[in-house]
Amino acid sequence: MNEVATGCLEVCANSYQSALAAQNGGAKRVELCDNLAEGGTTPSYAQIALAKKNLSIEVWPIIRPRGGDFLYSEIEFELMKEDIKICRSLNCEGIVAGILKADGTIDKERCAELIELAKPMEVAFHRAFDMSNDMDQALEDLIALNIKRVLTSGGASSAILGAEKLAQLVKKANGRITIMPGAGINENNIKNLINQTGATQFHASAKEFMPSKMEFRNTETKMGSIEDEYRYELTSEIKVKALVDSINGAINN
Repeated sequence: MNEVATGCLEVCANSYQSALAAQNGGAKRVELCDNLAEGGTTPSYAQIALAKKNLSIEVWPIIRPRGGDFLYSEIEFELMKEDIKICRSLNCEGIVAGILKADGTIDKERCAELIELAKPMEVAFHRAFDMSNDMDQALEDLIALNIKRVLTSGGASSAILGAEKLAQLVKKANGRITIMPGAGINENNIKNLINQTGATQFHASAKEFMPSKMEFRNTETKMGSIEDEYRYELTSEIKVKALVDSINGAINN
């Protein structure tokens, strides 16, 4: 069954702290994840547990064992199932997942197994959809699987660039599944995106960079591959509120 067609913002929150900012800014739910630089991977038990304990909005952890493609080994598939059990035990409202076959089609068999395991939680499909070989057929596959909604940029590098395809997908879905645009959405382009696509559910990180409070900084070595290790990303409550206000204003007027 499709969601009620009222405007809402889902925030891709990279931590419990970001999820709290999303709630304070007026988001309806969070897709809780880690490693935004890799497109989001499964958050830790503690992040999920604290979010569920202290937040009143919906918490949907992403179930993605690593960055990269969406073709998973048997070991990775087992990890996904165990993480789903954890989310279920913590009473999450749903989970976000996606699996493809090597030929770029939806792995319907494995997705069906995850959906069954997740019950009574609901399941949304992430941007693995954009990496499928035929988005129109993939959409029908997800509808047949009873997926709640699908996050997509229309197969483009941003939702704005994929707006034409997003509008086609919204029309094709015809209320059977929620098409939720995401990628590069902010308060400056959301109104145009609403007008161009007809979508009502949107996904954004609404993030900002936070400077490190370290006084001593070793500039001769690095701990990882990110450019600047003396800053980190957090969801901005102010940016969330601006997006929520823009969505409500555009849809309700």
